[in-house]
Amino acid sequence: MISTIITALLPIFLTVLLGYFAGKQHKFNADQGAILNKMVMLYALPLSLFSGMLANKRSQVLQLEWVFLLLALAFIVGYIIVFFISYKIFKREIKVAVLQALAITCPSVPFVGTPVLGYIYGDISIIPIAISALIMNLFQVPFAIYILSMDENSDNRSLKAIGNNIKKTFIEPVVWAPITAFILLIANVSIPDNIRSAFQLLGNASSGVALFSAGIMMYSYQVTFSKNVAISVVSKNFLLPIAIALVGFLLNIKPDYLNISVIIVAIPSATISTILAIQYKVAEKEMTSTLFYSIIVSVVSMSLFLALFH
Repeated sequence: MISTIITALLPIFLTVLLGYFAGKQHKFNADQGAILNKMVMLYALPLSLFSGMLANKRSQVLQLEWVFLLLALAFIVGYIIVFFISYKIFKREIKVAVLQALAITCPSVPFVGTPVLGYIYGDISIIPIAISALIMNLFQVPFAIYILSMDENSDNRSLKAIGNNIKKTFIEPVVWAPITAFILLIANVSIPDNIRSAFQLLGNASSGVALFSAGIMMYSYQVTFSKNVAISVVSKNFLLPIAIALVGFLLNIKPDYLNISVIIVAIPSATISTILAIQYKVAEKEMTSTLFYSIIVSVVSMSLFLALFH
């Protein structure tokens, strides 16, 4: 099983390392890495989310309701709780708090989930992976962009400011593209496979480019280990999966549903927190460091949770 985890994580390691060495050799700098991220956020990732969501069937997404419940608790309730603790208790700046919450509660499901869960559960794993992407891209990412888009020089509590922030959020392609796809999915509207596959040509580049850019940023900002990074990594890789496991036991959820949910939550942090940190120039070093150490530690943490919940 460890070999399966390493196989799943190896492409991430190598792509990030390539970006790191590209930065070290001065082939790319931080500004160019930011341009790559801009391409991902404006074009590649929205196309990937749109075509990927419409690849599912409505009946598939609507089944496995207990898995949906546990993942919603982790990705929505957990996100709100982590954001509140970071912002109110640790007194972190609001934009940093929302990125920290994203780093802790947003796993890299498409990269790691498919090979690991596919190996264990087969084709049925496609459904919880789709559910995970659905929740993250309909709630976590739009909320993060809403906070990050706030104007620090204005009163963000006024109705006008709230309206402007909402407008800024929903004109972002990475927000409206998956929402549009979800509406079409629920309405049982499909698009021809040849058109959807045409979207995937650039969409498939989003993962690799985002990780490559993360590597550039790791060199540019120099990965560091700090108290905040440690809190995020421990929370992401250990505390959140344990919390979801306890909730599942209390609700007496069927073991297979519980196991697959815990393993999904235990997957290391996604690149989206780093992408947004770079785009909005907020806590870039902390987010790239969190991503790096979450991937490293996941070899141990995922092995532990797979041993307990497989």
